[in-house]
Amino acid sequence: MTTTDRPARTGRTYAAHARPWWQRALLTRETGIIALLVVVVALSLQYVDNFRSPLTLPYLVLDTAPILLIALPMTLVIITGEIDLSVASVVGLSSVTVGLLVEAGWAVPAAAGTALAVGVVCGALNGFLVAFVGLPSLAVTIGTLALYRGVAVGLLGTKAVTDFPERWTDLATARLGDSQLPVVLVPIVVLAAVFVVLLHFTPFGRGVYDIGLSADTARFSGVGVARTKLLLFVLTGTVAAFAGVFFTLRYGSARGDNATGMELQVVAAVLLGGVSIFGGRGALHGVLAGVLLIGVVSSALRLESVTVNVINIIIGALLVLSVISPSVTAWIVRRRRPTSPRPVGKEER
Repeated sequence: MTTTDRPARTGRTYAAHARPWWQRALLTRETGIIALLVVVVALSLQYVDNFRSPLTLPYLVLDTAPILLIALPMTLVIITGEIDLSVASVVGLSSVTVGLLVEAGWAVPAAAGTALAVGVVCGALNGFLVAFVGLPSLAVTIGTLALYRGVAVGLLGTKAVTDFPERWTDLATARLGDSQLPVVLVPIVVLAAVFVVLLHFTPFGRGVYDIGLSADTARFSGVGVARTKLLLFVLTGTVAAFAGVFFTLRYGSARGDNATGMELQVVAAVLLGGVSIFGGRGALHGVLAGVLLIGVVSSALRLESVTVNVINIIIGALLVLSVISPSVTAWIVRRRRPTSPRPVGKEER
């Protein structure tokens, strides 16, 4: 066969690269959430009384800090196709741990370190049952949600520990120098940078996405699926315990029912930020924007004297829209895409 007789090569077209790079970078769900956040902030500054107050920003950061912290490892867990609903109970258990140990005469740093160890154990139990026993994470973490909360309430009962050293409670709400930014923003930024690098710029992060797309394929590709899931649940428990320490010192109160219901806020923020509930897709910048969007909406509505029930309805509606929007968008794209003509056979010519 001569060179001219060879069949012409047909280039393979990938859907992900069918558009210019700027469209691939900007026309994403994450960019849409960031744009929506900017719009909501602008509208709140314009129309919500007292939103421009110098107290709004620090209290917004303080209110969203526990959710921001827990959403970081939760993002990686959900990208693998799993979920952890026990995080709020770990917050409550670590709060009780700090309270009881400080009441017993321990220094706050030692009590906080012990609370972090409790978080590691809680996360390891979840991870072992999911990764090595093979139980579904939804069932496991619903069970440990009740278990950890029951232990927390059982240890402290109905009382609250409020006798914390003033310098530690002041530190939890302190400002960075002369700015209005709380000190807690420092560990948030550090942890966010660590998780961004871990997820988006390391082989470990690529393995996390591979697990979410297909655990069997990831396993055959050399990814340690069980070890990865175990580590992610340990990270989630540890960060949730750290959030519990902050929560306790910020409010100066250790109670067994602290942070009840926070797991739903975390999951809502992660899904709103563009992470697929089925795994394999998501980015941390979208999640951070989702957390801030929920925080800004809640803050603005509270300043407008909207009740908590109405705020929950609005946030729930945002969550539902974020979950169904990919399916609706895909359906619209399929309807608008022209169908290729059916090839004509020899008998029809």
